[in-house]
Parts: sequence; structure tokens; C-alpha cells
Amino acid sequence: MVNVVLWGALSAAAGGAKTVDVEAHDIRDMFGKLAAEYPGIKPHIERGIAVSINGRIFRDSWDEKIPENAEVYLLPRIAGG
Repeated sequence: MVNVVLWGALSAAAGGAKTVDVEAHDIRDMFGKLAAEYPGIKPHIERGIAVSINGRIFRDSWDEKIPENAEVYLLPRIAGG
């Protein structure tokens, strides 16, 4: 089980929850389960979300494994140049 911390817009899409628990093995699995449970999150996922797993940020690595009891934060993607 993974406890996922949500930022403002995602929290609103999850009915106001600041954190949610998800049974997921990798980022893709986590996104799929979040979108199924909270359909309002799906558009945010499609636009792009950065994922922090134990302090390391992943932007496009949806196959990245999520260790059991990892600290997971979903963050808005920040464009850089």
C-alpha cells in the first residue's frame, strides 16, 4: 500500500482528500488506480504530473517501481527552459 500526497487541484478532484492510499507497484499502476477511483484526476494525469518517490522526482518514467511504504507526492509539472 502506498500513501499518496495530493496537491490542491488533485485534492479537490479526490473529494478534498489531502492523501489517498493506493495499492500500486509502479507509477503507471498508481495513475490507473487513481483515475479509476477519482475520475476528476484523469485530466490532470493526461496533462502531466510529476511524481516524487522518496524525494526523487519522476516526470515521464511511468514504469518506475514504487517501494512498499514509500513517501509519494504528486506535483504539478513545471516547465523549464
